[in-house]
Amino acid sequence: MADMSRTRSALETICLRLGALAFSLFAFGIFMLFAGKNPKTAFENMFEGSFGSWTSIQFTLKSAAPLLLTALCVALPAQLGMVVIGGEGAVVMGGLTAALVGLAFADSGPWMALTMMVLAGGLAGGLWITLVGGLRYFRGVNETLCSLLLNYIAIALLNHFVEGPFKDPESLNKPSTRPLEDSHMLGTIPGMDVHWGLAYGVLACIVCYFLIRHTTFGFAVRTTGGNIRAGRIVGLSVGALTLIVSFMGGAAAGVAGMVDVAAVNGQANAALIAGYGYAGILVSFMARHNPLAIIPVSILMGGILASGDLLQSRMQLPDATVRVLQGIMFITILFSESLYGKLAIFQPREPKRDPPETKPAMVSGTEGVSVA
Repeated sequence: MADMSRTRSALETICLRLGALAFSLFAFGIFMLFAGKNPKTAFENMFEGSFGSWTSIQFTLKSAAPLLLTALCVALPAQLGMVVIGGEGAVVMGGLTAALVGLAFADSGPWMALTMMVLAGGLAGGLWITLVGGLRYFRGVNETLCSLLLNYIAIALLNHFVEGPFKDPESLNKPSTRPLEDSHMLGTIPGMDVHWGLAYGVLACIVCYFLIRHTTFGFAVRTTGGNIRAGRIVGLSVGALTLIVSFMGGAAAGVAGMVDVAAVNGQANAALIAGYGYAGILVSFMARHNPLAIIPVSILMGGILASGDLLQSRMQLPDATVRVLQGIMFITILFSESLYGKLAIFQPREPKRDPPETKPAMVSGTEGVSVA
């Protein structure tokens, strides 16, 4: 019975997500018509730019790599019922810290420098989101607003440091930190033109899935997320769980910032503010905060982002066109959440019950004689 319930729930999730995606594409096609473009041509270019060739697929995987990590920044706190949207700030702080640590270890070997950069980026991002969890638990501050506002603080700190104390004198038009050593850059996966950040993201999603679904710690997190009062009654430390899960989510986003610095830009600058933290929100909600489902959803979203350049060059559309599709998808997915458990086709059928047998009425005083 339990297996049937899980299967029915999985089918409901898949069908609603596919329906939301189909409706989003339909709405985006209407948007293309209003923009004076052919929707069919737009969709063909999007497919070609994302999955149409091996080069496009590699570009899609590059775009998906940071999404795998920033989506975890939303998905992990969601296990406790928290809506954290501060992945962008964690990415910025992780990338800035990783760049500074990389410069500090410039004379060290590549393995030592990269290891310290990963640890520094994860620590900075983790502490940044732990601040959100701490304010939520100890002071009752709304975590959604708090994490959103911390994004702007992180961006302000980035601008302050790259334009002030840590500015490279040679970076005139685009203030940046000094570039990392070429030997300290994150290389590519053998046989692919895709950096190792993709492997980091996939591994993190798999580890988090098993941690949340198949360990005592994960059971405690899910129990607390389902009912905090019940968690306290059975002796769970809600405060410690909140801080630990917040740190884990922030650390994932911080590593995404480190990957952006060590694999793409080579230095910390305004390029860190690429919107990956906000795109991770959409990925997590589309995957229903399931760390394992984040992997295919990130690849799909990476394909959408990768197709933006082709739409811009071939159809003279603005670079923000794919952001419109992302916005439509986010609204549609949020609406589809309200349909869970309300579609009759996915509800268990009530077993048919035989009508109660009617016994013949008995005449008082004449046992065994029925009245017609």
